[in-house]
Amino acid sequence: MLELKPMISALMRSKIGAALLLIQVAITLAIVSNAAFMISDRLTYLNQETGYDEQAIFSVSVSTFDPSIDLIQQYAQDERDLRAIEGVIDAAMVNWVPLSGSGSSSSMHTVPDPEIGSGVRASYFTTNEHLLNTLDATLIEGRNFYPEEVVHSDNYDTLPTKAIVTKDFAKELFPDTPALGQFLYQGNDAVEIIGIIDTIKGPWLNDSRPANVVIFPFNFSQPRSEFVVRTTPQQRAEVMAQVEQVLLKGESRRVIYGIQGLDESKASYMARDKLVMRMLVVLIVVLVLVTALGIFGLTLFNISKRTKQIGTRRALGARKSAIVRYFLIENTLVAGMGLVIGSMLAMVLGQQLMKVFSLPSLSFTFVLASALFMLIMSLVAAWGPALRAANVPPSVATRSI
Repeated sequence: MLELKPMISALMRSKIGAALLLIQVAITLAIVSNAAFMISDRLTYLNQETGYDEQAIFSVSVSTFDPSIDLIQQYAQDERDLRAIEGVIDAAMVNWVPLSGSGSSSSMHTVPDPEIGSGVRASYFTTNEHLLNTLDATLIEGRNFYPEEVVHSDNYDTLPTKAIVTKDFAKELFPDTPALGQFLYQGNDAVEIIGIIDTIKGPWLNDSRPANVVIFPFNFSQPRSEFVVRTTPQQRAEVMAQVEQVLLKGESRRVIYGIQGLDESKASYMARDKLVMRMLVVLIVVLVLVTALGIFGLTLFNISKRTKQIGTRRALGARKSAIVRYFLIENTLVAGMGLVIGSMLAMVLGQQLMKVFSLPSLSFTFVLASALFMLIMSLVAAWGPALRAANVPPSVATRSI
């Protein structure tokens, strides 16, 4: 405690350098704690369970330009041809590919329009009775579609009257009653819930409700369509290599493209988030290194200005450990004040990021962890110069005499 007064006096004599370092530490902590929190949030998002065996499923897109082709019949034949490939477990035509970032969504209600009722937004598949097996979705309650319940059409004159929903959607739309057997409304059309499946994610993993998924038995045939195929993981690459040839053999007047594994679709969709996360990591590393260099430089500067004072203390019997401790405590005083101010700045910055980018609220745990890390970093940065100060010989004190 007796050393604090001379430390503060010494810092006041070089207050500009100390103040600049304090500001640097504060700003670094504010940015690093928020960046670390954003990285943690992105990691949780990137590693979320999707409900699919991503290594076993792939998708393929088909574009048909000849209006003479009967799309309803052709797509039914395409499904049969895909299922006939060795290694294929099942295949289904869909209106969008899971985890791809492109899909369909709508608000589902418990009462028809224009009555007021509780509505829940969900992404929805239009497909057939083969989708559950193709996606390896687990049926928790109810049943799958019967083939005769699937509407095969190239228009919207006839719509399906049954639906299968995820348990997440069922719980949100019917929080107080069992969803099985209930009716949901998309506009004025009543659709009975005949099955509830375990969690699967829709096309947008960054959606606020990614697991709200509804499946309608509706094979809508249009010039551009998508198929999802499930194989054994070991045979997926082999099957993918055959798909184009198989489909063109059935009808050559079209284009087969976009043959991509579900894991690859997910990686493409998440590529921007991974890039942002890497940039945040680089930002943290650069800021911490710059701050460490600032601490190193200021400590070295203070030692060079006080070389004679250090020599005098050594001549009066001060131990090397006392000299090291002196400069480490002095550094801790500056860094500590910066960390206190930086903690407040971090929370303010976190609130602004939450408003502008719709991020979760910054946890103070990240601020404390970042502050502890930076405190340790500051001590490590000051350790080398402090050891150098401890090695100043006592004879330095007498050289000017």
